[in-house]
Amino acid sequence: MEASKTIKVIIADDESIVRKGLRSTVPWDKYGMEVVADASNGRKAWEAYLEHQPQVVITDIVMPEMDGIELLRRVKETAPDTKIILLSCHRDFEYAQQGIKLGAAGYLLKTAFEDDELEGLLAKFQQELAKAASMAPSVTQAAASEEEDERLGNLLYAWLNGHNDKLVDEMKKRTQEAWSFHGEPVYVYLIKTSGCEVSWLELLKETAKEDRQLYEGAVIPYGNERCYLIVPQSRLNAAESVLVEQKSENAKLQWAKRGPLTSTEERLEALSALHKAAELEKTYGVTAADWPEPIWKAVKLLHDHPAAEWSVSDVAGQVGLSRSHFSILFKKALGDSFVAFQYKRKLKLAYGLLKDTTLTMQDIAERTGLGDSKYFSKWFKRCTGQTPSHYRAEQKDGHLRT
Repeated sequence: MEASKTIKVIIADDESIVRKGLRSTVPWDKYGMEVVADASNGRKAWEAYLEHQPQVVITDIVMPEMDGIELLRRVKETAPDTKIILLSCHRDFEYAQQGIKLGAAGYLLKTAFEDDELEGLLAKFQQELAKAASMAPSVTQAAASEEEDERLGNLLYAWLNGHNDKLVDEMKKRTQEAWSFHGEPVYVYLIKTSGCEVSWLELLKETAKEDRQLYEGAVIPYGNERCYLIVPQSRLNAAESVLVEQKSENAKLQWAKRGPLTSTEERLEALSALHKAAELEKTYGVTAADWPEPIWKAVKLLHDHPAAEWSVSDVAGQVGLSRSHFSILFKKALGDSFVAFQYKRKLKLAYGLLKDTTLTMQDIAERTGLGDSKYFSKWFKRCTGQTPSHYRAEQKDGHLRT
């Protein structure tokens, strides 16, 4: 980052007077900073972080939907160098200490802090960020491209996981401009390097030595072990040849593709379909080739519609098999009966929603297809021996201790 580059800041607090006060009273220009977004709860703050990738985050600790500690944890996991200031009340002191352990740069008592306390921290951040920039090379075109790839990957993650739809407008713009490929149909690849000695980024850089066009431009990262690659139809054979050659050196390299595609909507549908298939493979440790096609379709149907109440007959009809034939084939492929599989699937989904979200019990009951919150709580306790609230509290305590 160049010393002259504006430092981006986001503010998260459920009190609008605090957000407006910080925006209007702090001399941000003095520290080379700009407030690019503010948010009234932790979930919105996390979405804003994914979109803007700020270097500084100022957040209240106690907020609805996601608290400041969880926001801090997520930001630090994504970008450890982000500077984070916690705002707290006297009663939140214990949480503030936990925040410092997780990497917060400081905390301020909302009821008592002086302007020079905050400005002192901002001046310190400005110096540290400038020093980090001076020790690194100037921002090159390649580094800027890598930063843009990261931003696009964050938009993709948010869209695929139902956080926001900002990727849609981004894809429309790119389909018309940078990724138009002169109107050619395209293929969307999902490249998976899990288990390989190289990451997808290293693999694509290696392929660029032979075919630069396969690396430049149409790449959307998704973590370190997956990326999406949009290839025009005229380059399809070249892409296949390069991937096959790379697989000879990295046996665990895998890829899947969809196409030909002509519109933004088709590209988005391909991204979603490839993602869902990859999540299925990751969850069950198999690929589509490992199961009979009707069974793969059945599991995908259940995976895509977690809240739906499917009977054996319903799903058998959807995949074109009789009830008895489907039941036998399903048990043989998965090792569980259809009913047992549904039970385990719903329980696993409930665990994830309790651990990784702040959804209400009613929302989780609806997402798992278990009716209302009262029934869900009874069902969860019968299955696990503890209430969902107790399980969620245990997981939160575990995060704070680590």
